[in-house]
Amino acid sequence: QVQLVESGGGLVQAGGSLRLSCAASGRAFSIVAMGWFRQAPGKEREYVATITWRSSSTYYANFVKGRFTISRDNARNTVYLQMNSLKPEDTALYYCAASDKGPSVFSDNYDYWGQGTQVTVSS
Repeated sequence: QVQLVESGGGLVQAGGSLRLSCAASGRAFSIVAMGWFRQAPGKEREYVATITWRSSSTYYANFVKGRFTISRDNARNTVYLQMNSLKPEDTALYYCAASDKGPSVFSDNYDYWGQGTQVTVSS
């Protein structure tokens, strides 16, 4: 089992920045890729970004390219999501997820999930 704990969410004004963190514990050595998803009230969960654990290859949803950056610190088993130029439409509960299969935009591909951290962007 892998446990994931997110942190770093909060309230920020439009145009501001936040950095989310996701710390993995347990059988973290089995992780191949980690990703971020988000879910706004009344909407389905949507893909944000993924990073592979060994090669640090990164993938992004089109709507965050140029604004968000995913990175990882293997020594700390932690993944980060740096979010810049935040918009009110970025308001959502952000989830960290880990896969032992590989990177994917599909949530079904991820085996472990954190509890989520709330990001609220005011206009």
